Amino acid sequence: MPYGPHTDDDRRRMLAAIAVRDVDALFADIPTELRASPLRLPDPVPELELATRLQALAARNRTDLASFLGAGVYRHWTPPAVDQLLLRGEWYTAYTPYQPEVSQGTLQSIYEYQSLIAELMALDVVSASHYDGAAATAEAALMACRATHRTRVLVSAGVHRHYRETLATYFTGGGLVADPIPLVADGPAAGTTDLAALERLMSDPEHPVAGVVAGQPNVLGLLEPMAEIGRVAHAAGALFVAVVEPVGLAVLEPPGAYGADIAAGEGQPLGIPPQYGGPYLGLLASTDALVRQIPGRLVGMTTDVEGQRAFVMTLRAREQDIRRERAASNICTNQALLALAASIYLAALGPHGLRDVAAGGAARAAELEATLEAAGAPRLHPGPYLNEFAVRVPDAVRVHRRLLDRGVLAGIPLAELEPDAPDLAEGLLVCATEVTTPAEIARFGDALGAELAAGRPTAAPAPAAVGAAR
Repeated sequence: MPYGPHTDDDRRRMLAAIAVRDVDALFADIPTELRASPLRLPDPVPELELATRLQALAARNRTDLASFLGAGVYRHWTPPAVDQLLLRGEWYTAYTPYQPEVSQGTLQSIYEYQSLIAELMALDVVSASHYDGAAATAEAALMACRATHRTRVLVSAGVHRHYRETLATYFTGGGLVADPIPLVADGPAAGTTDLAALERLMSDPEHPVAGVVAGQPNVLGLLEPMAEIGRVAHAAGALFVAVVEPVGLAVLEPPGAYGADIAAGEGQPLGIPPQYGGPYLGLLASTDALVRQIPGRLVGMTTDVEGQRAFVMTLRAREQDIRRERAASNICTNQALLALAASIYLAALGPHGLRDVAAGGAARAAELEATLEAAGAPRLHPGPYLNEFAVRVPDAVRVHRRLLDRGVLAGIPLAELEPDAPDLAEGLLVCATEVTTPAEIARFGDALGAELAAGRPTAAPAPAAVGAAR
């Protein structure tokens, strides 16, 4: 039972003081359907019976599938040192310390994380971490608005839909606007951000743009012309926000190299296993010019009065948390444990090891592409990719479901990921990483080929000759 210091009499007196009938009246402005409902739990049972019940539920999870699922969350091999070190009790917290002077170990872990991500991104400043990649992307867009004193951002349709929706939620009610940039419909650049459309959207003098947000790779796995997108943004006085996948940065240009002002991303690939609903890790970095706008905590290294190394909270007033709408950020916590996991992962692999991970995934993806094309599923877009791409499959949603019966999780149907894009309705988004095996790829190809053959209509008989015989 949770401990609560207030008695029923205390609550009655507080409600009387503010002239409120009961506690429920405090929530009258929230629609009924959105209010928390009581938990309807079954009656208590003995622990042994409960454990048996939970084991039966766990057994319903399928672990026999050859998985080609990506779409923002990726399978990678994690060195055992990551999980082993995370088990140490002194690390087991998600909270940034409120008394940093007595929390040197925690502060150092955050400082090391920030240093590693700054090197990976080729940017100057990294926040202590955010809840996930979608939240970090939304915070990056807010940074652009604060820094430019403008209220409109442009977001490429190639940014993950969940990120776009989260960004729109953050903007709701604040007088801010997020407009989409369409993708190129056909040709060699199909599936990437439409630069001509971007130029048109940037040219509205009555609605200047605060920032342009684009992903690398984008949600379809394609490599975007990031330097060109940044050039267009900067020419109009806007900031450029790059949404990146961190493992890919081992072989792709980092955001700082192509002029990004802010970079955001999902840190899950860095030593954090795929989990339904998280927790995950939001990455956020920027140039030094934007250091006053970056939300969350920053940790710096200095020396104490005795000349010894010390770690401190920096560039952040403790009063920030009570300034409400005037605060640059009200983020008081961070994903410290998962940030530590990312740090250990990066340190254990090193730059060459991370490059091997990215290159291994790219090699497996090339093998996957050839296998699926031979099975009758060519790529949907012609442009370059790293380790994720879309293939064309007639009736993709049905085929995806049927492949589960053949032991294959065939990525994700784009009709479900991007339901408002009819040109993607016959697409399956598939992914390979360094843990994808040739046997799994062959299994996918055989299963898909069999499924497509089974669904292909047979040839109709030749029509009878027209006319009467004489």
